[in-house]
Amino acid sequence: MQGALRVLGASLVIAALIGSGCAPKKPPSPGALPSGTPPLLGTQKPYQVNGVWYYPIPSAEGFREEGYASWYGREFHGRSTACGEPFDMYTMTAAHKILPIGTHVKVTDKRTGRSIIVRINDRGPFVAGRIIDLSYEAARALGIHNDGIAPVVVEAVRVITPVVVAGSTPSWQVEPVRPYRQGPFVVQVGSFHHADNAQRLKKEMAKRYGEAAVRAAFVDGTLYYRVHVGRFTDLDRALQSMENFQRQGYRDAFVIALEGQ
Repeated sequence: MQGALRVLGASLVIAALIGSGCAPKKPPSPGALPSGTPPLLGTQKPYQVNGVWYYPIPSAEGFREEGYASWYGREFHGRSTACGEPFDMYTMTAAHKILPIGTHVKVTDKRTGRSIIVRINDRGPFVAGRIIDLSYEAARALGIHNDGIAPVVVEAVRVITPVVVAGSTPSWQVEPVRPYRQGPFVVQVGSFHHADNAQRLKKEMAKRYGEAAVRAAFVDGTLYYRVHVGRFTDLDRALQSMENFQRQGYRDAFVIALEGQ
């Protein structure tokens, strides 16, 4: 599923080498939409499949790529997707390796010009040359359900939600989506089961670098205390800082985007 990838010049997918958040270990250095759409879910934690690390991007703003679409259906119907919801082969959803979960994309068949809009709720396909895996319903709507694969263009679109005022017809409100390279970003240098250990590292980082924080998060029912250092408005500066931490011995350091900020 390499495809011809054009992502704002962003090389966060490193071919040799950042969704579910179930990676066994940390990575190496590095139209209108239907109402009732689920909210955006952030999944930027690096994950590994078949020995390759994938780095989900913090925003889909400006995302465009060309390659081949495939589809999946009954065999996976009812199974859990990367975002936790059950896969429903009869909904307009799709799997993508690095787009944020919850992103809506326009998928266009290059042969016919026909287009659909789907919501990304899963990860994949992890097959060379394929860039998106459509649900059966999405493949049927695009007219490719009788084909194994089809050449497509995938473009991120802004999410819109209905705004209903009593006594009037619904209007549509565009939700802002920040540019891919725009922060804020932080560097995660440690993750602990015990808050005291996280606080000790935070104090050390704050003395040396000026800004550090401990943020708690549940992962598969277990509470972790994560130490985040710095606050960067530019992705390149955040990546440079990450590399510095890795050279200093924090080999598991990686960049994440702060959600909702």
